[in-house]
Amino acid sequence: MGRKPQLLDRWGNPVKRAGLTQEVAAATTVGVRSPVSGYPADGLTPVRLAAILRAADMGDPVQYLELAETIEERNPHFLGVLGTRRRSVSQLDIRVEAASDDARDAAIAKMVEDWLQRDELTDELFDILDAIGKGYSFTEIIWDTSAGQWMPLRLERRDPRWFRFDRVDLTTPVQLDDHGAETPLEPYKFIFARMSAKSGLPIRGGLARTAAWNWMFKAFTERDWAIFTQTYGQPLRVGKFGAGASEDDKDTLFRAVANIAGDCAAIIPESMAIDFVEAGNLNAGTDLYLKRADWLDQQMSKAVLGQTATTDSITGGLGSGKEHRQVQEDIEEADAKALAAIVNRDLIRPWVDLEFGPQLRYPRIRIARAEAEDLKLAADILGVLVPLGLRVSTAEVRERFGWDAPAADAEILALPTVATPQGAPAAPPRYGNGDQRAVKYPFNTRPALQATATPETDTSRSTGQKTGVDPVSAQSPRLEVEARPAMRAMMDRIEAMLAAAGSLDEFHEMLLAGSDSLDDSAFAETMALAMASAELAGRAEVQAEDDE
Repeated sequence: MGRKPQLLDRWGNPVKRAGLTQEVAAATTVGVRSPVSGYPADGLTPVRLAAILRAADMGDPVQYLELAETIEERNPHFLGVLGTRRRSVSQLDIRVEAASDDARDAAIAKMVEDWLQRDELTDELFDILDAIGKGYSFTEIIWDTSAGQWMPLRLERRDPRWFRFDRVDLTTPVQLDDHGAETPLEPYKFIFARMSAKSGLPIRGGLARTAAWNWMFKAFTERDWAIFTQTYGQPLRVGKFGAGASEDDKDTLFRAVANIAGDCAAIIPESMAIDFVEAGNLNAGTDLYLKRADWLDQQMSKAVLGQTATTDSITGGLGSGKEHRQVQEDIEEADAKALAAIVNRDLIRPWVDLEFGPQLRYPRIRIARAEAEDLKLAADILGVLVPLGLRVSTAEVRERFGWDAPAADAEILALPTVATPQGAPAAPPRYGNGDQRAVKYPFNTRPALQATATPETDTSRSTGQKTGVDPVSAQSPRLEVEARPAMRAMMDRIEAMLAAAGSLDEFHEMLLAGSDSLDDSAFAETMALAMASAELAGRAEVQAEDDE
């Protein structure tokens, strides 16, 4: 038995299978991987914030990451829009594409598809998408080999404070070992997700950098708003004492006015006066704080979701609510593609390598929202094209409409059957592929349609008895056979359109655009002969009735 090839991760580091089943980045009560976080947001000023961001740029991201965590806790708007963006992607449909039609590739894809059905996957993907806020995230893969095969047991989020970037390029991620030394990431153990809002270093790509300034200015606004409300939102109580009042009388008076409400209280001699200068327009003052706080929230909505209509009920200006929703969907699609690429690279490929060895091709997952399909349009198209000969799989139709195959003993909906008139020829046999094979008739020349019977050759008329056979119905099988080549040519063209279209709406547009170019001359000729035959048959029937 040959030796298994040495596996290498994306950075060229050799994979050590023996240690893959052990957790290497779990939290510890002592040491460098402490779960306890600091609070650099307390008393934050522009000077301190700038220093925190510069330190992160130089390779010390701890305070920046702690600040990013605190902002999510203290800014409900940022928490809401960021959570919306992460949840919208983590709950999208996931499908697996096999590397090829080969049975082995199909089996590998089925293995991945079964694993993706885990209930925990949504929360695990949500944690991976923490990279949207901070710029990157780390997730440790806990491998399971208890059943004699490699399989991801679970995906554990790891605090990004326990990782760094290489001091040379500030891009290659490294981990901190138990002694705080920076070492390469353990191969095939981590999902490193980088989802930057802008190009540049990973540490500078997170939305938290923008949110930090926004939140700080909003915090200043809220503080000033609270002071304004406390000052002008409560009445000022003034107690006056006479000239002969003692110190005890003054103390009693002050306690009385101070205990009525808040701290806005004072006492003065009765002979004195205090003039209170009020703000020019109190309502304008409160509106100023409200408008500033709302404006800052709107800017955060634009940064995270690309629009304001779905969060701030603002749809004017540059677009309608529908257009704003399309912007959000574009961001969702980009996040979904980025997440799928990350999982394919750091989870699916390592898993296949460990279980089956290196492959020429690997299965891929696709994360996308299922497109809403116009089922009425699909039904209308089927109703038109199937009678014309379009071959459609019933299983595909059931899957598209969400219907299960009926059980053997189930009551089946079907068109009502119409009895064949006595004496009329049976319809040509119809085969499973939708085609009708050629039927032999007692005539071979195309123009010789028997519906053009004359009184001299019509035996039923010569005997004065009716056969009960409709001449037009008798010729229908032959007309169907003669029209089939022309119809087949048109259907081949339509089937080519159907195969090339990406959706029913696109197919509909292609039909409308290409209808003029369909060659229906041969079909029109057959139909002309059929119309002539029907007309002659009608005339013969009228003549027969007149003779009677």
